[in-house]
Amino acid sequence: MKKPLRNWALSPKRAMSLKHKDQRVVVLLDVQNMYHSAKNIYKARVNFKEVLKTAVAGRHLIRAIGYVIRTESGEERSFFEALEKIGIELKIKDLQIFPGGMKKADWDVGLTIDAVRLAELVVDAIVLVTGDGDFVPLTEYLKGKGRQVEVAAFDKSASSRLKEAADDFIDLGSDIKRFTIPI
Repeated sequence: MKKPLRNWALSPKRAMSLKHKDQRVVVLLDVQNMYHSAKNIYKARVNFKEVLKTAVAGRHLIRAIGYVIRTESGEERSFFEALEKIGIELKIKDLQIFPGGMKKADWDVGLTIDAVRLAELVVDAIVLVTGDGDFVPLTEYLKGKGRQVEVAAFDKSASSRLKEAADDFIDLGSDIKRFTIPI
């Protein structure tokens, strides 16, 4: 008896997104999200050089932008320089401290606006390096504009809705030695 062919269109598992060397890719890195995920889950720092290399996957990189927060102490200066050295353009925002001590360090709107603007350019794929579920509507919007949307994050801290919404999910937790640096 012959086995029936599997109907891939109806498969509950989505196929991995197609990646080829001629694709033009933009990588947007939610640095704070990734930093805190690696620190809290693995007691380590993120190896952003390897993350960027994996996100690009041999394709034509148009831009890599990292969204970072500057503190009053400025202790992160050498970290920012290291990110720039590996080819990540930085968008820097000062940490907001409100009366009463509450702190806010959020780049969600800035990253979203950049993604929407960059999607209007000649870009085939946008890689969001974040596990933040707030980016689900952005992912859906970009896909609606015909862009391939990939997410790279640590599976243990990534939103399941974001992983499902993306065309492809790259689990940085699958190779801890490669994607993290011990503290």
